[in-house]
Amino acid sequence: MSELKWLVTKWKFKSSTDQDWLPAQVPGCVHTDLLRNGLIPNPFEGKNEIELQWIDRKDWEYETEFDAPEQWLVQSQIELVFEGLDTYAAVYLNDNLILSADNMFRTWTAEVKPLLHDSGNRLRIVFRSAIQEGLSKLEANGFGYPAPNDDSSIGGLEERKLSVFSRKAPYHYGWDWGPRFVTSGISKNISIQGWTGYRIRDLFIRQDQVSADFAKITAVVQIQSEVEGIGKLIVTSDNGMSWDKQVQLSPGSQTVEIAIDIASPKLWWSRGLGEASLYTFNASFSADNGQLTSKSVRTGLRSVKLIRKPDNKGTSFYFELNGIPVFAKGANHIPNDSFFNEVTEERYRHEIASAAESNMNMLRVWGGGLYEQDIFYDLCDEYGILVWQDFMFACSMYPGDQAFLDNVREEAIDNIRRLRNHPSIALWCGNNEIDTAWSQFSEDGGWGWKQRYTAEQRDKIWTDYEAIFHRVLPEVVEEYAPDIEYWPSSPMQAITNNVEQHATNNSSNGDIHFWAVWHASEPFENYKLNVGRFMSEYGFQSFPEHKTVSAYANKDQMALDSDVMLHHQKNGRGNFLIKEYSEKYLKDPKDFVSFLYMSQVLQAEGMKIAIEAHRRNKDYCMGTLYWQMNDCWPVASWSSMDYYGRWKAVQYYVARSFRDVMVSIEQTEDSIEFHVVTDILQPIQATLKWTLYDFEGNALKSDSHPVDVPVNGAVKALQLQVVELLENYSAENTVLVGRLIQDGRELDSKEHYFRYSKHLALSMKPNIEITEIQGSSGTAYTLNARSLAKQVWLQSEEEGIFSDNYFDLVPGVPKTVIFKKRIAESAAFIQASPGKLDVKSMVDFVGR
Repeated sequence: MSELKWLVTKWKFKSSTDQDWLPAQVPGCVHTDLLRNGLIPNPFEGKNEIELQWIDRKDWEYETEFDAPEQWLVQSQIELVFEGLDTYAAVYLNDNLILSADNMFRTWTAEVKPLLHDSGNRLRIVFRSAIQEGLSKLEANGFGYPAPNDDSSIGGLEERKLSVFSRKAPYHYGWDWGPRFVTSGISKNISIQGWTGYRIRDLFIRQDQVSADFAKITAVVQIQSEVEGIGKLIVTSDNGMSWDKQVQLSPGSQTVEIAIDIASPKLWWSRGLGEASLYTFNASFSADNGQLTSKSVRTGLRSVKLIRKPDNKGTSFYFELNGIPVFAKGANHIPNDSFFNEVTEERYRHEIASAAESNMNMLRVWGGGLYEQDIFYDLCDEYGILVWQDFMFACSMYPGDQAFLDNVREEAIDNIRRLRNHPSIALWCGNNEIDTAWSQFSEDGGWGWKQRYTAEQRDKIWTDYEAIFHRVLPEVVEEYAPDIEYWPSSPMQAITNNVEQHATNNSSNGDIHFWAVWHASEPFENYKLNVGRFMSEYGFQSFPEHKTVSAYANKDQMALDSDVMLHHQKNGRGNFLIKEYSEKYLKDPKDFVSFLYMSQVLQAEGMKIAIEAHRRNKDYCMGTLYWQMNDCWPVASWSSMDYYGRWKAVQYYVARSFRDVMVSIEQTEDSIEFHVVTDILQPIQATLKWTLYDFEGNALKSDSHPVDVPVNGAVKALQLQVVELLENYSAENTVLVGRLIQDGRELDSKEHYFRYSKHLALSMKPNIEITEIQGSSGTAYTLNARSLAKQVWLQSEEEGIFSDNYFDLVPGVPKTVIFKKRIAESAAFIQASPGKLDVKSMVDFVGR
C-alpha cells in the first residue's frame, strides 16, 4: 500500500502557567480533562457553571511523545492531520512551529517529514484563550456586533460580545437553553499520514441525474502524485459493477472523473417512503510499478430538490425526493452536549433511532452548534432521515474582513467535502435567523439591532453579511456540492433586496420561525392562524422529569423560583411563562414535582396543536420542524428528549401526530372537522368512525363515514355541528373519539375535548388496571380504566421507551403498550422487560 495512517495518542495537559502535567483524553477538552482529574466539580450540577468561568481565561497546553517506526520514515510524504483544534492553537513538533490554527471547524494539515525522528518525537499544542483573542479582536474592531445569546455577563465581560470573532461553536458562549463553557482542546482525532508515489485524496460520487429508471453519476477522484506516470483508475460498486479509465499522472494534485451509468438503481428514500438503500463505491488506482492506492465511500442514489415555484398563494417551499413531494416531519437538532467529545456513538444512535421511532423524516442541524460528527450523518443515511444542514452562524452579525472570509471559505470547503456523499443531506443553509434579525430593508423591523450603529457602520455590517451569505457560501456549495440547494438564511422569503426578503409570521413564501406563542405569550390556538409554506422553527418549553431534575438540584431546591431552578432556565421568564400557560390550560398542580409533569403535558398539547395545523394544510404547508429535539445539559427547555435521552411527553405526542396516516380533529367556533392526512404513496379507502363518550365510558352517539384520501394527500373527511353533537350533554364530561379503520385495522385514532383540561370534570379515581399480556415475557401490557384517565404516564424501572405513553384512557377502550429499549449498536428499539412499572394519570398530580 502507498498510504499509512496512525492516530496520535497518550496525551497530557496543563495550564500554561502550571508546571505539573496531568493525563488528558483526546479527543476532548480542558473542561472534561479537569473534571476527570478531580480538579473541578460537575459543571452541570447546581450553579457550578458560574464558578468555572475562569477556565476560558487561561491558555492551555497539550503534549505527547511518540516514536516513528521505520515503515513510516521510509515514506516520502508524511503529514500530521488535525481534524479539529478548538480553537486558537500553535502546534509544535520537536520545538518547531508547524501550524497556527484559528477555526475549530476546519481540518488542518502540516508536512512534517523533515522534522521527524525515529524516536522521542514531541508534539505540543498551545491553545490560546478564545476570550483573550476575542477581546483583542473587539478592541481592533472598535464597535462590536450584536450577539444576544452570547452570555457575556456570566463570563464577567459585561456587554462585550466576543463569540462572533472566533470560528468556534457559538453555543459555547451560552444560549437561551445552554450554559456558557468556552472550551479549548483537541476536539477530534490527530493522525500521522504517510504516502509514497501517489494517493487518492478524495472520492465524490456526484449525482448528476437520478430516477427510478436510470442513474447518471460521476465518480470525481482527486489523486495526489509525486511523479509522472500512467495507470488505471477503477471504480467498483458493491453490487458487482465496475468502470475504469486510463490516467496520465503529473506531479501535484489532479482530478479525474469517471462517468457511471446504473440502470434501475435502488433508490435512497426517506423514512416512510421506502428503503434507505445504500451503495459502497471504491476507487483504486494502480500504476505500472504495481503500486496500489484506494478509497471507499458509502452513499445513496437519490434526487433531492428544494422546490420553490410561484402559485396562486405565493411561492412553494418543499423538498422533492426522487420526484415525490415530501412533507418534512421532524425537529431542530442542537449539539447533544456542551462538551462535544462526550457524545458517544450510542448517544447519537439513541437520538436518530428516537427520531425514526417518532415517525420523523428530517432533522435540521441548527447553525449555532457544530457540524456534526460523521456518525450522525451515517445514522441519518441508514434510518432515512433527511438533514437540513446549517452553516455555523446564528443570531449574530459577523465580521467580513478578507481574513475572516477566507477562513469561512476553507471551513465550508472542508465540511462540504466531508459530508457531500451523504444522501441524507437535503439543504445547505447559510445561517439561523440573521436576515430577519437585522431586517436590512425594514427600518422598524428585526430585533432592534440596526439602531445601535451609525449609517456607515450599518452599511459595512450589511455588506459583510452579504459577502458571507450571498457570495462566499453559495459559491462553495455550487462548486463542491452542485446537486444540493443553498438557502441563505432561515427564516426568509427570498433574496429580493427589498422588504419582501424578510420572513414574517404569515409569509406565503420561504420558511417561517413562529415564536409569538411563547415569546409573546400568545395562546396555543394562534398556531392555527400562522401556518406558512415551511415551518422550520416553533416551540414551547417544559421541564424534564423529576429523575433528571434531581441530577442538578437537591430536594431543598425543588421550587420554581429557587436559585438553582432559575439557573437551569436560560430563557429569562421561562419558568413563569410555563406557569402562565399552565394556569390557562391545565388544572393546578399539587406540588413542584407535579408541576414538572404538568409542564410536559402542557408542552405536548401545544406542539400537537401546531403540528396538526401544519399537516392539515398540506400542499400549502410542506414542513414542520419543531424546536428542539435534544438538550446539551440537564435543563428546562424546548426539547422533546432531555439530556439523558429520556422521552418527554411531547416526544410521544409527536410520534402520534407524525404518523404516516393521521386523523386530526379540529374545532372551530361552531363545528367539528375530521381531517385525514397521509404521507404514503398509495390511496386510502377507509372508514371514519366517531363516538361521543361520557367520562364513564357510555357511548352517547356514534356514526361512520367512508373516506377516500388521495396519494400523499390531505382531506377534510367530515364536519359536524357542535350544538347538534352535544345537545344536552355536558361539554365538561364528554370526549369525542375518531378512528380511521381500513380492513378491520385501526390506522389512527384521536380524542377531542370541548373544554380545556383545566375545566374537565375528571374523576379523582379512574382506577387504571394494567395487565401483562400472556406470552409477551413481560414486555407488553393492556391498560383499562373505569373512568376517563387523562395523560396516563407509564414509568419503568429500566431506561427505555413505551410504544405509547401520556395517552388518554377512555373506559371500555383498552390500550396495549409495549416496552422497548435499545441495546448498544442496535438498529432500533426492541421489546424488553421494563422491570417495575408505575402508572399515574393527570388526577394524581392535581391539587385537591
